[in-house]
Amino acid sequence: MFPDLMILDGGLSNALEDRGLDLSSQLWTARLLRDAPEEIAAVHRDYFAAGARVATSASYQASVPSLVSAGMERQEAEGLITASVAIAQQARDEFQAQDAHPLLVAASVGPYGAVLADGSEYRGRYGLSAAQLREFHLPRLDLLAAAGPDLFAVETIPDADEAAVLVALLDEIGLPAWFAYSVEGERTRAGQPLTEAYAVLADSSAVQAVGLNCSAPDQVLPALRIAAEVTGRPGVAYPNKGEDWDSASGSWRGTAQDSTPLALDWVAAGAQLVGGCCRVGPADIARLAQLLD
Repeated sequence: MFPDLMILDGGLSNALEDRGLDLSSQLWTARLLRDAPEEIAAVHRDYFAAGARVATSASYQASVPSLVSAGMERQEAEGLITASVAIAQQARDEFQAQDAHPLLVAASVGPYGAVLADGSEYRGRYGLSAAQLREFHLPRLDLLAAAGPDLFAVETIPDADEAAVLVALLDEIGLPAWFAYSVEGERTRAGQPLTEAYAVLADSSAVQAVGLNCSAPDQVLPALRIAAEVTGRPGVAYPNKGEDWDSASGSWRGTAQDSTPLALDWVAAGAQLVGGCCRVGPADIARLAQLLD
């Protein structure tokens, strides 16, 4: 599915905040699917203009239960999840006529911990059974697949047990996907060795690329090497800027890093999908595209 190197987009939340949007609610970017979809579309356009070839939908933290808990009717909640893909598709279509390369829309699938809005996607271990995780993930996957994206972006997964549930569902649905863990050193954020975590993905028919996202730039290369050794699949790498998320204050702490110079090493290690996550914006993606394209 990925015949050559593809530049991904960057963080959605930081780009929206840079446009003056308030993301302080528990719905985070998902609130804007209802309240300001035009702002999400504008961010997608900014990333395409910067050189990205993939737009990732604003569905990372969106689920029917979380949207209903925020006061929406079920039908409206389901419609907003599918709308996340349509918004990205519209932006893609505006740019495709100007670009000789194929431009794709990836439907974002975040972990269960993302809807808790308490930083659990960086910890995992939610205390749920596999059956409960399946019950949570399947309706959203079905809604997103029905909207017609080119692929799923399964991202910031902290736990190999949750990954096992997701991989089974992805293979049932059959839409291509990339799969990215959040990592700490050579382990998942939940503490499992990456050799074991990537082995969960190795036999999947749906997962086309494997790697990591929303982890520090210096975590990328070791994880990519393990992913390639275990799975033999192309790599996907889109780190954050190296800061740590403080769930108590709802802010990023630490010193930001520019990961652009590291990207050549990631490509040499097998990455075919390269971009950025939280705190990485259109200007960063433009520098990455200039380096790699």
